[in-house]
Amino acid sequence: MKNILFIVNPNSAKGNEERISRAIESRIDHNIFNVSVTYTQSADHAINLSKKAVAEGIDIIVAVGGDGTVNEVASQLIKTSNTLGIVPLGSGNGLARHLGIPRNIEKAIDLINKQQTSTIDTGSVNGNIFVSIAGVGFDALVAERFARGVRRGFLGYFQIIANEYFNYKPQTYKLTFDNGKVITERALFVAFANSNQFGYNTTIAPNAKLRDGLLDVCIVKKPQIYRIPLIASLLLLKRIDISPSATILKTKSLSVVRDHKGVVNIDGEAINFGKELEIKINPLSLKIIINPYVSKV
Repeated sequence: MKNILFIVNPNSAKGNEERISRAIESRIDHNIFNVSVTYTQSADHAINLSKKAVAEGIDIIVAVGGDGTVNEVASQLIKTSNTLGIVPLGSGNGLARHLGIPRNIEKAIDLINKQQTSTIDTGSVNGNIFVSIAGVGFDALVAERFARGVRRGFLGYFQIIANEYFNYKPQTYKLTFDNGKVITERALFVAFANSNQFGYNTTIAPNAKLRDGLLDVCIVKKPQIYRIPLIASLLLLKRIDISPSATILKTKSLSVVRDHKGVVNIDGEAINFGKELEIKINPLSLKIIINPYVSKV
């Protein structure tokens, strides 16, 4: 028997705690697992719960929530033998979408029963772990505003983008790659992609792989107004790499110097950092349950 712990973020559950409890009880294979369920009570609580679970030898720790909850749980499982599971309940669900993990609670639990795992890369910004995407610039501003806002979901993001985009002034970024290449660019944002998308199937790094030992660095210049519909279409069509506004390079690590300190998007959460950033890949550092029917790892 394996020990499995479900860590549920009630903010993502949106009143569905009873359904989640019933789904876990009815769909998990009790012939395989000894099951425990706990709920987070505050920001970063999932970090402490996961750290405790690792110390107690819990085999599988399942993040039931959005990208932020996945990040908190995953950050404590790096280079351990413990396995991460995901039941996606959040707004974007970038990593879950990349892996083809169903957003239906029951179907996501069915995948956990199959115990099909892979070991994937993670990334870090100044030592702070991300599993899907980090970024600076406009996407970090959107993450910050979203965290403060009331409206959730896609409409919440869309409203922030519409309100902030036209007055946003791009910063200048100096990027120094591991091969010595230096790029200085005034950009709308720069994304550091381990997985291929922000969430909502908006694909910023169409060729990103979770096991290649590389980050896809996506430098996006602020397009002219008439090009915005095209950029939005290319993101949804997984073809942003053909846009003249986007440059994508692969690297194991890079340093970034920006105009001023401010927030960085870490898996959808806005965290304050200084002007200088060190970003790197952590190859094959996280064991995770995947969808065996979708080859996206």
